[in-house]
Amino acid sequence: MASKYFSIYNEIANKIENGIYQANDEVSSESELMKEYNVSRDTARKALILLEENGYIQKIKGKRSCVLDINKFDFPVSGVISFKEIAQKMGKTYTIVDELSCIIPNDRILNKLELSPTDKVWRIIRSRVIDDERVILDKDYLVEKYVENITEEICKDSIYAYVEGELGLKIAYAKKEITVQFATEEDKKYLDLKKFDMVVVVKSYTYLDDTSLFQYTESRHRPDKFKFVDFARRKK
Repeated sequence: MASKYFSIYNEIANKIENGIYQANDEVSSESELMKEYNVSRDTARKALILLEENGYIQKIKGKRSCVLDINKFDFPVSGVISFKEIAQKMGKTYTIVDELSCIIPNDRILNKLELSPTDKVWRIIRSRVIDDERVILDKDYLVEKYVENITEEICKDSIYAYVEGELGLKIAYAKKEITVQFATEEDKKYLDLKKFDMVVVVKSYTYLDDTSLFQYTESRHRPDKFKFVDFARRKK
């Protein structure tokens, strides 16, 4: 027989999955669950903790717990794919180009792209809008000697389509790192962060088929909108 707290958890989780509770709705407090289900405070607390651990609610100190948006977009970790290709599976999407400039980068970017002090890069900052909210901030650095010219229209559409289709270069592979960081002032400026003070950061180092490192990207995501997915097969 299932534990009482697990039965409460299942009932509330089913209501969230079936849309009876919507994102940002408040759920019953511990005291209210105790009365509603005639259970102890410990049982009510365990049910709420399990809901939080499984991504259904966010417990807020001094307030009722609120329902999280469980309808997250899949964001592939493996593979080299443009936002335009991913966006085909999302809601209404478009890109805002916040900055496009050709610069001599600072030492940090020079080191990441393994460049000499005289090499130039394109610095491109783009806000990705999904369903009228800015939820991704992409900061791209492309080596100018490989990509000699780029326009705002290309940045709004697809840089990869331009690099492969117009320039005839072949993008081969990428190395990626995923971290969770406190939101910066730049994140707060460009993203609709709402109550979130953390962002998920995907750093990508992208190479051409001759192993030339031509792009470094920091893709900064509001954490409630995405789940990061991969496929792995065990090899012995």
